[in-house]
Amino acid sequence: MVASDSFAEFLHEVLSPLGRLSLRRMFGKTGVFCDGVMFGMVTENMLYLRVDDGNRAAFAEAADAPPLNYRKGGAMIDLAFWRAPERLFDEPEELLDWARLALAAAGRVARARRTPARTRNRR
Repeated sequence: MVASDSFAEFLHEVLSPLGRLSLRRMFGKTGVFCDGVMFGMVTENMLYLRVDDGNRAAFAEAADAPPLNYRKGGAMIDLAFWRAPERLFDEPEELLDWARLALAAAGRVARARRTPARTRNRR
């Protein structure tokens, strides 16, 4: 389920300091983008933020909730998006901090995908 209009408006208001924010429907969910980089997903008005090795420790509080996932061929596939703790929606500055960390993770993932495998293996 995509983000409701009111939830999308809330995200725009709180996360606008990050940069040019946009929300797009995709795969029955809503992708949350900043300057063209997807750092979050919304389903059923729950925000999931991008996680990688660089922000996993900072997001430890979110590790207990199931990650964003989908079913494929009878198996559950976990995505690298963890649900933002509900308490953050009452603490907009901290939510913005988490979003910054997720945006940085999304940037690292995007750069790694653009780097040819030969170059990555030589580091």
